[in-house]
Amino acid sequence: MAVTPDTNNPNDGQAGAAAEAADQGRGVVHRLLGPLFEPMLRTSEFFVNSVTHVGHVSILLYETLTWIWRAMTKPKVRLGWPALYSQIVRVGARAMFIVGLVSGCVGLILVLQMAPPLDEFGQKQVVANIVGVAVLRELGPLIAAIVMTGFAGAAIAAELGTMVVGEEIEALEAQALNPIRFLVVPRVLASVISMAVLAVYSNIMAIGAGMFIAAVALGIPSIVFWDNLLSQAKLIDFMTGFAKSFVFGGLIGLIACTNGLRVTGGAAGVGKATTSTVVQSVVAIVIADLIFTAIFFAFDLN
Repeated sequence: MAVTPDTNNPNDGQAGAAAEAADQGRGVVHRLLGPLFEPMLRTSEFFVNSVTHVGHVSILLYETLTWIWRAMTKPKVRLGWPALYSQIVRVGARAMFIVGLVSGCVGLILVLQMAPPLDEFGQKQVVANIVGVAVLRELGPLIAAIVMTGFAGAAIAAELGTMVVGEEIEALEAQALNPIRFLVVPRVLASVISMAVLAVYSNIMAIGAGMFIAAVALGIPSIVFWDNLLSQAKLIDFMTGFAKSFVFGGLIGLIACTNGLRVTGGAAGVGKATTSTVVQSVVAIVIADLIFTAIFFAFDLN
């Protein structure tokens, strides 16, 4: 037999009134303290999401290195060289024009901007010294990395994200094919190799453009420009920038693959992953560059 509540009981009415008053009190507290705690909640959420994303990238790095080690130590495990070659062409070779264009323009800008203040002190010819060190240490690898982020990183994330949405990753796993081995490893290796080559190419284009504009617009002979460059720039300047390029390439490849493989929400998720890849890669590259600079400064490698 069902028991119905006694609406005439005064205790029930008092309990309902108390609950309603408590709800109203919580609403008042939320309205008053919500604006105060909302920035803290957003900051903590951003921190947790950032740490989680770093964890996903670290796991992917471990799995990628594991497959590379297996390929180096076990003859039966192959990386798929045709896939690696095709990714190098797609990621690196097709980006050469854009990298060369941007690096050349930066070289021109550096020379034209620094020549007037140096000329006030009668030292216009030492513009080559500044350009050489700035390009070899910082600007060459950094420009190549940022261009490659927009050119290749976004494309990798979009491609893998589309495969996730189309359930192609699940199809590979159903056929006992590891997606890390066949999809991630070639793209990460291609990013690292291409980034190293593009960094050297960026250095050449920036310094070459600076030498050209110095001879044409400033009247500095190319031989003088070259001699001043060699007198200031050392092998350590080139090697520090070259070492950065490998890390930059690895960051671009790993972040792009991580975001691509974790796409959710269909086509909108692919677009979000592409945007996140560009932003996160640029931030990671700048932070890595800062860490490298601090390490080189601490060990007196400047």
